[in-house]
Amino acid sequence: MALSHFRKTGKKRTALLLGVLLAAWQLAGCAGEREEAPVPSAASVEITDQGDLENSAPPSPSGSLEGNALSGIPETPSPVLETPSPAPEITLVMVGDILLHTPVAESGEKAEGGYDFSAIFANLKDEISQADLALVNQEVILGGEELGISGYPSFNAPYELGDALAEAGFDVILHATNHALDKGKKGILNCLDFWEEKHPEEAVLGIHDSEEDRQEIYIREQNGIRIAILNYTYGTNGIPLPEDMPYCVDLLEEERVREDLQKAQEAADFVIVCPHWGTEYVLKETSAQRKWAQLFADNGADLVLGTHPHVIEPVEWVDGTLVYYSLGNFVNWTSGTGPGTSDRMVGGMACVTIGPDESGQAAIRDYSVIPLVCHLEKGFGGVTVYPLEEYTEELAGKNEIVKQDSAFSLEYCRELSGEVFGAAGDGE
Repeated sequence: MALSHFRKTGKKRTALLLGVLLAAWQLAGCAGEREEAPVPSAASVEITDQGDLENSAPPSPSGSLEGNALSGIPETPSPVLETPSPAPEITLVMVGDILLHTPVAESGEKAEGGYDFSAIFANLKDEISQADLALVNQEVILGGEELGISGYPSFNAPYELGDALAEAGFDVILHATNHALDKGKKGILNCLDFWEEKHPEEAVLGIHDSEEDRQEIYIREQNGIRIAILNYTYGTNGIPLPEDMPYCVDLLEEERVREDLQKAQEAADFVIVCPHWGTEYVLKETSAQRKWAQLFADNGADLVLGTHPHVIEPVEWVDGTLVYYSLGNFVNWTSGTGPGTSDRMVGGMACVTIGPDESGQAAIRDYSVIPLVCHLEKGFGGVTVYPLEEYTEELAGKNEIVKQDSAFSLEYCRELSGEVFGAAGDGE
């Protein structure tokens, strides 16, 4: 029988073996007329499955006892304690508004035709793609060139913008915005068809082509944690919902939101609400945002990730619910001029880690926000976004927004981020 089996027999059988060998050694060492008894060697001793001893070879003269162990026989190893597996967790990131103003669209236009918007996301692709779950607020409908590419006030983007979002690593596309109906029902249907045909792996929220789809609560399960995500907009710029598609855009309607939150709580371990809300260009949350944040908190939301104001707003806890009131713009080239225009160039990337708390319930383990700067230069690929910590004085001097607001500078961006995000922007 192999020595490996000896190692597995455990302390009880090892003690039995040693006791027998010790008795033999003691007999061998007795004085007088007794014949010397040899000590069994390791090679001659084997423990069977029943624990019996079998002598199968002559005793070895070198066999001896050292303490309580036989020389030449490895000691039984101590039990190996398994290191507990780390508790499962999910890393989440989200960025704010993707606004395709005309100069932004032109920056992606290729000389041979078509578009390539990969430059916009190039400096943040690693952070986006490495997160377990990445969300983006796609402010502009993707109606395709068929409906005419257009900027403010009635936006429409080419499908290549969607390709760039998928390539950057986003998993969830939020389409419930005030511009969702800029190209009417056709814009909604074209957009949904594009995502389904070209990128079926993407979760597209906030717009629907059927009532059945509208009734579904999106749940993403990862690392054993089920996360529900809801997306709503305060309105659609006065454009009414189509009579034959009243379900096509998710609106912030109190009764409906409460019902969705109840369903989400029953189906998921963690609930996220992504509201398109607030007042444009205001750096502080409004009373309406606070009211909705309280409603979300009261009805089981764990995390709120807000968009629409086109500038950043504070991050705070509301009765146990973490609220990012506004992540600002991710990319834009506003036509605005004068004081305050520079505020629209500073955005934020929410970073949240979700995992079990002490009671085993899914909860927020850590959170922060990475301040961002939208950089504008003319020419193909000239529009991109940088983390504020990587932005430089040289880049700030080249940013075309300086021509629209001379106050823009690296220091301006730093001060604005610190004023609004505070400790959250420091990763604390």
